[in-house]
Amino acid sequence: MSLGMALHSQAKGRIIAVTSGKGGVGKTFISANLAAALARHGLKVLVLDADLGLANLDVVLNLYPKVTLHDVFIGRAALADAILPTAGGYSVLLAGSGMIEYSRLTPEIRQQFTHTIEALAPHYDIVLLDTGAGISDVVLFSISMATEVLIVATPEPTSLTDAYAAIKVLATQQKRRQIRFVINQAQRPGDGRAITGQLQQVLNRFVSTGSGDPLKLVHLGDIPMDGAVRDAIMRRQLLLTTLPGAPASLALAQLANKIRNLLSAGA
Repeated sequence: MSLGMALHSQAKGRIIAVTSGKGGVGKTFISANLAAALARHGLKVLVLDADLGLANLDVVLNLYPKVTLHDVFIGRAALADAILPTAGGYSVLLAGSGMIEYSRLTPEIRQQFTHTIEALAPHYDIVLLDTGAGISDVVLFSISMATEVLIVATPEPTSLTDAYAAIKVLATQQKRRQIRFVINQAQRPGDGRAITGQLQQVLNRFVSTGSGDPLKLVHLGDIPMDGAVRDAIMRRQLLLTTLPGAPASLALAQLANKIRNLLSAGA
């Protein structure tokens, strides 16, 4: 089946938005390495850089794309030509960077992005949307295309405050009833579960989905503080392939296994 025919078929893939309340929490690093871990399970995975205008997935993966999502949007290239293989065993669709036209959601961007997701989904088991940070209309729209939302935060108070703000918006505007939560740069085992529990208590008091059902924040895992992460980022390499035994790599592998089990269970 060609990508052009995909609009006329039923979507195959689970679309997961990887997002965060603030930048600098390791969202793109996790997206890139999580995709590699999922691919090891035999899943066909695509990572789409949905941070339109401020894309940096190409930097993390040390890729130099000749064709980007911007070229597809303006009709300069076909969608299939913008999809690249990676050393991690999965595919990527990279966005352009530094383009002011993607700083706000226009009807054209909405239509083009929707068309792209609908065309891609039938060809992959999982499509990871590496979104921008925050709660801009572009970010929220890209998240709205996802069946699952995975929010990344660090234990820092500013990160958790912004994560709470993002979760609140997703609950009230998109009526999300369940959001997955990952703590990056965890200092100690169990930190993420404790933080998730504390945040859940605040959500129970102050956030309503509008349906009467409480919002459930599901702790999916922790990525420990690991010096190997910074080294991999500086070398522009996937940690999971260069140092698969590193603590952060092992945590990412566990995270991928949980996601695979969710897919298998149809959760």
